[in-house]
Amino acid sequence: MIPLGDRVFGRLDAVRVWKGLADARVNYSADEVRRPSWNIDTYLTTLPTERPGSPEPGGSWEHACRLVRDYQFSPPEIVRALYDPAAPLLGRDMLLEARFHGMHFYCGVRVTEVVDETRGNADRVWGWAYETLQGHLERGKAAYEVVKQQDTGQVRFVVSCHSQGAPTLDRITFLGWRLFGRRTQLRFYRRCGERLRDFVEAALRGEHPAPGPPTGVEHLVCAPSDARTRRLDALAIHRVAPG
Repeated sequence: MIPLGDRVFGRLDAVRVWKGLADARVNYSADEVRRPSWNIDTYLTTLPTERPGSPEPGGSWEHACRLVRDYQFSPPEIVRALYDPAAPLLGRDMLLEARFHGMHFYCGVRVTEVVDETRGNADRVWGWAYETLQGHLERGKAAYEVVKQQDTGQVRFVVSCHSQGAPTLDRITFLGWRLFGRRTQLRFYRRCGERLRDFVEAALRGEHPAPGPPTGVEHLVCAPSDARTRRLDALAIHRVAPG
């Protein structure tokens, strides 16, 4: 039996499932991505502005980068993540818990790209992207970038994603995805931007932007740090690697 304190994802033995991600491969090829069979989305959120020029120490861009690095922007009512904070960001495996309407789906992603550059238009950009692994209910890639336009001082959070439902979903998961998947996906993008903006504004006021210590098990942490496990989570329909 798993001790209650180790149940970061309800009744799931999350550490065992996370360890299994090491042998999983990315479940799609980039040359498959094309409309109309794939959803291709970009969602922009304006963050507090800085003065023109390089990112300011302790400013909006720096706070946003830290929060994005630690996956604090994810709305815990929709998606939570379990990962090893000591592992390098590039190549990091993350076990995601996607939650909607009494169903919890456990899927793996891997960070396959880290961006830290100044682009030709003088935008200062930092961010990272993960891709879905075998067993995920989706196929695709999500990129999260913090962008400062150095000529104007405008700071933005940019979420870019291409995705489609996995063709091998089991029947229960397929039904849930058809009913709620796309709607939940769009709500996820919107809530990510809202949370990051709220947290950056709080940090600039000198407040702790993500209340509460992180939960976790063994050497892994659950993000965002305001995610909490409730006893009722054990009653949800659980599906591990449904794709």
